[in-house]
Amino acid sequence: MGDAQARGTGILVEAEAFDDHGGWTLDSQFESVMGSPYLLAHGLGRPVADATTVVEVPEAGEYGVWVRTKDWMPEGHPGRFTLSVGGTALGAELGADGRDWAWASGGTVRLDRGPTTLALHDLTGFDGRCDAVYLCRDGSAPPDEPTREWRRNLLGLPSGPSDAGAFDVVVVGGGVSGCAAALAAARLGRRVALVQDRPVLGGNASTEVGLTPQGRSNPLIAELTTRSDDGDLLARKVLEAEPTLTLSLEQRVVGLAMDGSRIVSVDTRDARTGHEHRYRAPVFVDCTGTALLGLLSGARTLFGQESRAEYGEPLAPRRRVEAHHGHTVFFRTRRAEGPVPFPDVPWARAVARDFAKLTGQLARPGVDNAPGPVAGRGPRAWFARTGEKGAPGRATVGKVLRKLPERVRMRLNMERFPATHFWEYGQWLDPYTDGEHIRDHLLAALYGTFSNVRRREPDACADLELEWVGFVAGQGEFRRYLGDHVLTENDIRDHTAFPDAVVQNSGAFCLHHAGHRRYDFRLRGWTWDTRDGKPYDIPFRCLYSADTTNLMMAGKHISVTHIAGSSTKFMANGAQHGIATAAAAHLCVAHGTTPRGVYEEHLDELRAVVAGLTGDA
Repeated sequence: MGDAQARGTGILVEAEAFDDHGGWTLDSQFESVMGSPYLLAHGLGRPVADATTVVEVPEAGEYGVWVRTKDWMPEGHPGRFTLSVGGTALGAELGADGRDWAWASGGTVRLDRGPTTLALHDLTGFDGRCDAVYLCRDGSAPPDEPTREWRRNLLGLPSGPSDAGAFDVVVVGGGVSGCAAALAAARLGRRVALVQDRPVLGGNASTEVGLTPQGRSNPLIAELTTRSDDGDLLARKVLEAEPTLTLSLEQRVVGLAMDGSRIVSVDTRDARTGHEHRYRAPVFVDCTGTALLGLLSGARTLFGQESRAEYGEPLAPRRRVEAHHGHTVFFRTRRAEGPVPFPDVPWARAVARDFAKLTGQLARPGVDNAPGPVAGRGPRAWFARTGEKGAPGRATVGKVLRKLPERVRMRLNMERFPATHFWEYGQWLDPYTDGEHIRDHLLAALYGTFSNVRRREPDACADLELEWVGFVAGQGEFRRYLGDHVLTENDIRDHTAFPDAVVQNSGAFCLHHAGHRRYDFRLRGWTWDTRDGKPYDIPFRCLYSADTTNLMMAGKHISVTHIAGSSTKFMANGAQHGIATAAAAHLCVAHGTTPRGVYEEHLDELRAVVAGLTGDA
């Protein structure tokens, strides 16, 4: 039975707690902004199966019905659905009122005392969304902005977090860097909690997104990032085999406690139940990619693109630019066995305009930059599957890359290379507060482009269908921490010899240039500067906060400039950072010190421990 309880005259039913989600998908990405996880009807244009639950009605009578939802594209209302209460279908079409997250009235319904069934019925398959249903006898509407306390009281949840335990180190963020940090710390014998806000591990490498980790690897990283036959990473299996490691999935950090400049504990909220948990440790590692613990603890961060004058970086813009790498939605198309329908989507074509190229697909998890159909070239335009007859395939892509000079700042374009990341949006928006809008804009652009291809090539593409579209965007750039050193482009180019070098990274400077003159969801260019191709050192001072004394970081938000971060951001590179922070956390516990204390007093020991983990000993 759904997690809903009566308090006075009101019954709150959280959509994420429905007994059966049917074809709806739990989406908890934007809870910190809109207040709660919700159910998403992500059917790619085909209505999904009903989500249902049973609630206990304490008294018979007339109940007002309210549904918290969002009209995510007011120009066309694509996310429409209806609600049935006790077998009675309410007349209102929800998700069609032109508003952002808000309560929509579903009218009134008479209910008998006892169990009754609620059902969400999708009408379109185009990402309708439901946060909660509220039933009330006194005629009053729920609050416009439902607070956590209001939800907690109606659901009968505890007023505070339960104790999740004390650990030697808490790692927040289960991407590749977080998995590496947690595994390394556990293999050093430490009690580790890995807290991840998604149901899967791997971040941008997970099956929700599907990129392959690039950068400098080693056996520990390879162990985590090897894929099974279904495309999933082996990370979960590897981590769950560690006896001193506690893996907590679908737990979002919502707060923390401080003692002066130290973090004492972090509080999380379970995406499905709403229950809160508290994790305690002497040292924390932030692998979220968003600098979340730094923002909550008041640590200083860096953001945007530094000017050339700030650090003397040749690739930096002449003036500071308050923009960042955007987000990308990944997708895959296929040919059906015969003609398949696709609804008319004028609201999506208004975003896509006349764009009609579906190149840059994710062929399968771990294989991106795949070709796709392009309208205007007839039947031979079909390139959806690598290896399909007539398709250029990965070999041709490799030939294009091999023709490029070894060291060059190049502007790739879609005529030369079907780059997945040319689908990108949100560079000038706030990635913390505008994430849902960014994802939705990319979905509309993709649906509109798909429609354009089919409409312009009705015969060649009658059997073209969307096989998979990620509802979790591949995340771009957020804030970066300020550490005791800020790594720059020149540090990388010149191979600066740092006294506290702990791991090495590798890879090109990979810069995305927004501002396509016609399509705002496309890049105008891409700089891929391979420099000398040699690995470079990462100093430990880039891996701990200058302000929060027991906080380290690994991944794309370490202490680097925007230019340097375009290389250090690669996921295998971030895993190297994770290994170094795990070794430092081990020494922090062993010596009762802080990360800065490890830098000042235990550098040789730190390098020795790291070398043992990376296989460089």
